[in-house]
Amino acid sequence: MFAPAVIQELTGGRLHLSHGPIDIVLKAWGRGEALRAAYAAAARRFPQVLPELCEELQALRRPLTDTCALAGPVARRMLEACRPFAGVFLTPMAAVAGAVADELIAHMLAAARLERVFVNNGGDIAVFMAPGQALEVGIAGAFSRGKAPVLNGRLSLEAGSGVGGIATSGARGRSFSLGIADAVTVLGRTAAAADAAATLIANAVNVDSPAVARRPAVELDCDSDLGRRPVTVAVGALTAAEIEAALAAGAARAEDWRRQGLIIAAALMLAGRSRLVGEALLSRS
Repeated sequence: MFAPAVIQELTGGRLHLSHGPIDIVLKAWGRGEALRAAYAAAARRFPQVLPELCEELQALRRPLTDTCALAGPVARRMLEACRPFAGVFLTPMAAVAGAVADELIAHMLAAARLERVFVNNGGDIAVFMAPGQALEVGIAGAFSRGKAPVLNGRLSLEAGSGVGGIATSGARGRSFSLGIADAVTVLGRTAAAADAAATLIANAVNVDSPAVARRPAVELDCDSDLGRRPVTVAVGALTAAEIEAALAAGAARAEDWRRQGLIIAAALMLAGRSRLVGEALLSRS
C-alpha cells in the first residue's frame, strides 16, 4: 500500500522518519550510548506504526460514541486522548499525529535515559525534559500583529511545567477545520491530548459570516471522517466584531478545559489578533 519507511540522519543530531503521510523529525540529548539506543528504538518501532493504523482505519474514522475497542498501541492512545472531550463531535483521528509522536517518544525513553527529547510529527510535538532540564520549541503560525497578547514563535519549557505535548490546528492547516482560526496551539500533558484539544478549540473559533466559505468535507475528501459536516475552505475580510466573537468562543472552550485539567495552556490566533489561555507558560513577544 505504501513504499517502505525511510529513516535517515539529518544534521544537528536529528533523525528523519517518513512513511506515507507520516513525516517526523526527532532529536534527543544525552550520552552517546543512550542516544544510539534511543534512536535505534525509534527506528525499530516506526515502520510498524502506519500498517497498524491502516488495519483499524475504519474504526478510527467513526465518531467517538460509535468507536469500539481498538487493538493497536497508537490507536489506543488516540482513543484515550479523545475520550475526555466526548461532549463534542470528534473521532479518534483528531489525535493521530500526536499519538504517533507519543508512541515514538515512549519507546525512546524506555530504551535509554535521556536528558531531553522532542518528536515533531508535522508540527504536533511530543516532548520530554528530565529534572532540571529545559527545552526551547518553535511554534508555527505565531503572529506579531495586533494589540492583543501574542506569541513570539518560541516556547521555553521546563521539566516541572507538566507539558508533554504541543499541537497546532486551524483552518489554514493540513487538516479540515470546522472553525476559522488561523492557528490554535495547545500545550498538553501528552501530544495526543494536545492534538485533540487543538482540533476542537480551533473548531470553536467560529462565527457565522458571509466572509466565510464552507463545503461538506466529503466533497473535498470522500474518505473524510467529518462526513457532510461543513468545513472551512476560505475566510475573507472579517469585521472586528466577528474576529472578537470567534476568538472569545474559542477562548471560552479552552479556558473550560484548562480548568478541568484537560489542557495546560492555549494560544488562539485569527486575523492578526490573539488570545492566550494559561498564559503564564507562554512566551510573549
